[in-house]
Amino acid sequence: MMNKEALFGKTLEELKGVVKELKFPGFVAKQLVDWLYKKKVGSFDDMLNISKKNREVLKARFEVGLSTYSNVQESIDGTKKYLFKTVSDQYIEAAYIPSENRKTLCVSSQVGCKMGCLFCMTGKQGFQKNLTAGEILNQMVSINEKDELTNLVYMGMGEPMDNIDEVLKSLEIITSEWGFAWSPRRVNVSTIGVIPAMRRFIEESDCHLAISMHAALNEQRKELMPIENVYSIENVVNVLREYDFGRQRRISFEYIMFSGVNDSKMHAEALVKLINGLKARVNLIKFHPIPNSPLKGCSDEVMEKFKQILENKGVTTTVRKSRGEDIYAACGLLSTKKLVETSKGKDY
Repeated sequence: MMNKEALFGKTLEELKGVVKELKFPGFVAKQLVDWLYKKKVGSFDDMLNISKKNREVLKARFEVGLSTYSNVQESIDGTKKYLFKTVSDQYIEAAYIPSENRKTLCVSSQVGCKMGCLFCMTGKQGFQKNLTAGEILNQMVSINEKDELTNLVYMGMGEPMDNIDEVLKSLEIITSEWGFAWSPRRVNVSTIGVIPAMRRFIEESDCHLAISMHAALNEQRKELMPIENVYSIENVVNVLREYDFGRQRRISFEYIMFSGVNDSKMHAEALVKLINGLKARVNLIKFHPIPNSPLKGCSDEVMEKFKQILENKGVTTTVRKSRGEDIYAACGLLSTKKLVETSKGKDY
């Protein structure tokens, strides 16, 4: 039997279209968004202010579209990795990262990824499919800690800007008064620099933007990230300079540090030169090793020295703490393991 179309993940305008098509009274659209996004119910039977007759019509044509996780692993540091099965029987991950004053969820936007970054396990899966807005948001509302979340980051599996329509739709639901009513300041969306979609994001959303840089020099970034052959990091930064991000909207640059690759004084100075004059933060990230990769992480000392060079040049810099190393913390490890188990019947 074919899967019914899900209502969870539709915008208010889309639900108005559904209601009109079904010849329901117009106010049912507002009732639906309340049940889906305010009350987050998983069954039409629970939508008690919608008539029983109309609920039966909805049940015949649609499903709510929420699904629970299939597996969860918990780290000794409190980080949790949730595994979700998609409607097409593939697997995605979401990472819950608690800290003293934040409870952050890192969500996936695609199954696999076509960008092929050398350091990324998700890229080794290849691209399988874009997630719908509903599948993105399902990660947020189906974990045990859903009521504790303070922040959301689109930094899981996939390149968000390669699925820009569904990502923007999910952000509309998160930040709209009729949806989850979150402030855009609680949401950070990453990209490796897919410029056309990045422009759309900047112009259509007020959420924070994180650029996955990882190298400031062209030739070196090409070795790590094939996207550099299409959209260079210089061009990405130049596009950012065209926009006024306001006082509260934040740009950050993510920089995974690899031993002997991008961790020298020369690399730090190239980074400073590249983003000079741009109001932005740099996050230095410890590399989580992945199977069969030649790349190695830097020592804490090297990362601290790199940070000092940036800060001495006036660049706000943080060193991101390593989290969840004991539970396949790197994006794509857990789902790749499951993918291999499913296809071959054994662990990798």
